[in-house]
Amino acid sequence: MPLARGIGVTLLLILGLAALAGPESFALDPAKQSLRETLQPPSAKHVFGTDHLGRDMAARMLAATRLSLSLAFLAVISAAIPGVALGILAAWRGGLSERLAGALADAILALPGLLLVLMLAAIAPGSWWALYVGIALTLWVEYFRFTRQRARILLASPAIEASRLLGFGPSHILRRHVLPELLPGIVTLAAFGIATSVTAMAALGFVSVGLRPPTAEWGVMMTQLLPYWREAPWLIAQPITCLVVTVLAVYLATGLTTRPT
Repeated sequence: MPLARGIGVTLLLILGLAALAGPESFALDPAKQSLRETLQPPSAKHVFGTDHLGRDMAARMLAATRLSLSLAFLAVISAAIPGVALGILAAWRGGLSERLAGALADAILALPGLLLVLMLAAIAPGSWWALYVGIALTLWVEYFRFTRQRARILLASPAIEASRLLGFGPSHILRRHVLPELLPGIVTLAAFGIATSVTAMAALGFVSVGLRPPTAEWGVMMTQLLPYWREAPWLIAQPITCLVVTVLAVYLATGLTTRPT
């Protein structure tokens, strides 16, 4: 395994274990306030210090990591399954099925992804499901377009033509020929999707459009801690560092440089 990929996988494992463990595993409460202990530097009692309301930053960082990663993975899975299925169906059936699926994808693309998420966030302010649905609706189009393009080429290949002549059914062709060829590109899109979801959620939280306080989320935490960057710069550095490390780890782990086409 190349060094860069090994570093990325290691970072992802650390983030994943932190998200799974959560603050409960360390008997920490991300919502507990202590106004006598505001803006405290890292110490034995508070490993990452405390914020402007005296809340333990280690607890809030663990809770924010769990929230961001779980929502990102959920949005990517929810986008990948229908996107891949519709892409294969469109390439296999063609005709009306392909035109309808293509028209739906074009309609989604006509509306900027950020605007779609903002519209849903306006309907349900501060709700995680609005972010989840908006991000998933934006991401599925990429899976559909990639799958349809690649599946068209694969379905016309000599190997699949030979399988059809030998009497093998659609399930065998999909399992042995189509899906193995599509998987590397799908994984690449999934990695971009996770990075996009995490950054989109943080950006919306930073501008007070996504999740709202007191939710422990990286973008929300950046907004709340920004006024105190002179007094306690280590506080705002923590959510920023987690965001950068997460995106970098995803790219390194999958060896990404460009999107699949």
